[in-house]
Amino acid sequence: MSGVKRASSAKVRLRSLLNQADNRICADCGAPDPKWASANIGVFLCLKCCGVHRSLGVHISKVLSVALDEWSDEEIDAMIEVGGNSTANSIYESYIPDGYTKPGPNASNDERRKFIQAKYELQEFVKPSLRITSGRSSSSLQSNISGKILDTILSSSNSEGMVEYIGLLKIKVVKGTNLAIRDMMTSDPYVLLTLGKQQVYDHDTFSADDIMGEAEIDIQPLITSAMSYGDPQMFGNMQIGKWLKSNDNALMEDSIVNIIDGRVRQEVSLQLQNVESGEIYLEVEWLPLDQ
Repeated sequence: MSGVKRASSAKVRLRSLLNQADNRICADCGAPDPKWASANIGVFLCLKCCGVHRSLGVHISKVLSVALDEWSDEEIDAMIEVGGNSTANSIYESYIPDGYTKPGPNASNDERRKFIQAKYELQEFVKPSLRITSGRSSSSLQSNISGKILDTILSSSNSEGMVEYIGLLKIKVVKGTNLAIRDMMTSDPYVLLTLGKQQVYDHDTFSADDIMGEAEIDIQPLITSAMSYGDPQMFGNMQIGKWLKSNDNALMEDSIVNIIDGRVRQEVSLQLQNVESGEIYLEVEWLPLDQ
C-alpha cells in the first residue's frame, strides 16, 4: 500500500508541475497540452517534438510519457529542480542567432529537427560560457545551471542516423511461459528488444548469459492498419487489422490489431525460436505523431 501511495504522490507532483502556465505548451514549438517530457532536460513536449528528441538519443534527451510511463522519484525531482519550460528555455534559448526560427505547432518535422538538434545537441543557442564541448566532459557549472540540466548539454556534430519519425511504438512484455532452463534448476530470464527482433536471454551473474530463444515481429500490419484509420480516438472499440499465423513466422495464433479506448493495440503471442521450449506474450501500442 505504501508503494501505491508513493507512486500516487509522485504523479501528483508531476501533474502539479505540468499544470503551471509555462508548461501547458510544448517547450520547443508552443503546441498546447503537451503529454510528454524530457526527464533529464526538464521540459514538457508535444508528441511531434518528442519524436525528434528520441532521435537524438537518451544521452541527450530521455523522453517519457507523463501519463503512460513509470517515473522514478529521481526523474520527478530532476523535473522539479529545473522548474519546467521557462527556466530551461532561458538557458537553451538564451541566444538564437540569425538563420534559426523557433518552429510553431504546425512546423514540418524537418524544421523541428533542425531547431531541436541545434538547441540541445549542438548548443547553438546557449551562451558560449555555459557550453560543454565533449559528451564525456565532467565539468561542473553548478553556479550557472542546474546539475540536472548539465546531463543533457552535450555537443556532437554527427547527424547520421537522423530519421523521419511518423509515430511511436510502445511494447510491453506481458509474460513468458515454459521457458528453457539454463541454470541448475531454473533461469533468470530477461528480454532484449530491438526494432523488428526480440531476443530472450538468461541473466547469469557469474558467467556469460545464455540465449533462451528469439522471435521476429512484423510491425507492418499494425502500422498500416493504424495509419489507414487516422485518429483512433474518433472510433469506438473495433478490429482494424490482423497479422496472420503462418509457417514463416513465430506466431502461436493470429494477432489482431484493435482500437481499444481510443488507442491502437495489438496482442502478440510468439513461440520462441532456436530453443527447446518457450513462449512470450507482448502488448504492442502505436502512437501516431499527429494524435
